Parts: sequence; structure tokens; C-alpha cells
Amino acid sequence: MRIELDPTSRVPPAAQLRELLARRIVSGSLRPGERLPPVRELAVTLGVAPGTVARAYRELVRAGFLVAQRRRGTFVAERLPLPADRRAAQLDRAALAYARRARQLGASRVEAVRAVERAWGTG
Repeated sequence: MRIELDPTSRVPPAAQLRELLARRIVSGSLRPGERLPPVRELAVTLGVAPGTVARAYRELVRAGFLVAQRRRGTFVAERLPLPADRRAAQLDRAALAYARRARQLGASRVEAVRAVERAWGTG
């Protein structure tokens, strides 16, 4: 994997790396399940501190683009996170379908919300 950071940029190296990897994941040039280079190896290649690469990886894991597996490495997530607007639209559709079904069952609003809270806790 060929990666270059711009040493003259005002954007911190970790942010540059995070954005570059995210773009490659979204574009498909990094495929789901693909293993990324180990932190230290990529840090040496880029000429940055290992903490810089670790920070970029950590932020991408938090955002749902990467999955870290202890002792195995860091991989591109099998499913990409939905953009906020698409996630909201899909949640609205699911909520509408659920609300309709709850009404058909004769449930009150409070009962329906409690059912969602119970379901949320069971994951």
C-alpha cells in the first residue's frame, strides 16, 4: 500500500492519514477485510511516530471504517458506516414501521418505547 503524507501541510499527519485511508476505503481501493500494515511498520514507512499512525487507526476504528483485532491486526470493516443523513432516513423508516405495528397491536406509546428500550439492552 503506497501512502504519502504532505510534510508541508498545516493538517497534522494523523489527520492526513485518517482522511487518506477513509477515502481509500470509501472508494473501494482498500477492500472490506483487507489487513492494514502494522502501526510500527507504517510509521517507519511514512517517517512519523508510531503514535501518529495509532491515533489515525484508533479514530477510524471509532468511526466504523476499521476493525482492530488483538494480536491479528487492523482490518477494513466489512460494512462501512452509513453517512448521518442516510442513517437518519433509515431510522425514520424503521421507526415508522414499528410505530404502525405497535398501534395495530393496541400498544400505548409508553409501552412501545419501553419495548424498544428492552430490545436495545439485549443488543
